[in-house]
Amino acid sequence: MEQKICIFTGARPNFVKVAPIIRAIGHTEGISYRLVYAGTVDDPTLESSLFSDLQMPRPDVFLGADCENLNELTSCVMASFDRYLEQNTTDTVIVVDDLASTMAAAIVTKKRGLRLVHLVAGTRSFDIRMPKEVNRLVIDGLSDLLFTAGSGSSSIATREGAEMHKIYMVGNILMDSLRYNSKRWQRPACLCGIDDGRYLVLTVNRRALLADQENLTRMLTVISEVAGNIPVIAPLRAPAYRAVQDWMNDYPQSSAFSLQSSLSYLEFGYLTSHAMGIITDSGNVAEEATFNKVPCITLNSYTEHQETVKEGTNLLVGENTDLLRKSLTQLVAGSWKQGTLPDRWDGRTAERIVQILMA
Repeated sequence: MEQKICIFTGARPNFVKVAPIIRAIGHTEGISYRLVYAGTVDDPTLESSLFSDLQMPRPDVFLGADCENLNELTSCVMASFDRYLEQNTTDTVIVVDDLASTMAAAIVTKKRGLRLVHLVAGTRSFDIRMPKEVNRLVIDGLSDLLFTAGSGSSSIATREGAEMHKIYMVGNILMDSLRYNSKRWQRPACLCGIDDGRYLVLTVNRRALLADQENLTRMLTVISEVAGNIPVIAPLRAPAYRAVQDWMNDYPQSSAFSLQSSLSYLEFGYLTSHAMGIITDSGNVAEEATFNKVPCITLNSYTEHQETVKEGTNLLVGENTDLLRKSLTQLVAGSWKQGTLPDRWDGRTAERIVQILMA
């Protein structure tokens, strides 16, 4: 009897993580899937090239949730996803990461008595004030299967009471997409006249970081001063684009900065994999930097995947401008640590997941 899977996605980054699972399901008999997206059909974050870049189909269902308030979003997704499950026979629901919409889907799944699978389980900031931390605790607590990216995440899930038979260290699913697409990267136009390995990449997206304009100004100024004549390519989404642009307008020495609207997945993959170094507040970008062995400075005081720091190329500086200056100076000078690939970050995570689902 065919097993029917619902893959639930709540935001653009989720598609990069589920694309390998969809490919693996396509090569496996006795299992089928439907892809559900919490957002709207015309969601501007889903650029037209995303699905062709990832070589995956668009979602089968768009729930249409479009709320700024996280509690409103949760209730909206719960109602819409409950209707979906009522109308579509489903054996297992896979949810990804730690969004409010992900938590909503997880709650509805268990209320209907279905098997719940959490992809990228066991990640923690240990700051209960963060909405995502609440989401993680709820989703992991409800899940029947917890797929973790590393031993640290598996240990967290165990300490919090998850039964051992529920936890599977399958590896980092992002690496599946990187390995699969590494020969398909597209050199973006913004690198015209710039040699590979001779530029820095900056990405910022965290709300708290963008909200403190004074602190953001200090950090951008440090990056500009240390970079000197080294180009700083900054592919940003609004409002990060506007925030950095405002600083550039007020800081005449920012000529090394090149602000870009969001690049396609294949262009961004090329940009980050061929950079001298990366400055980011994104955990996903830091994980990809470890895979590509590119030096990475993270503008945050924690990371959900400690492997990137302990074994990889990532360094946490928080929002400390002195640490940022010191670290970036070392990076530019070429005196960065040599990273290694963490266990099971080998591009075969999706295969392991499908095998477990079919067991």
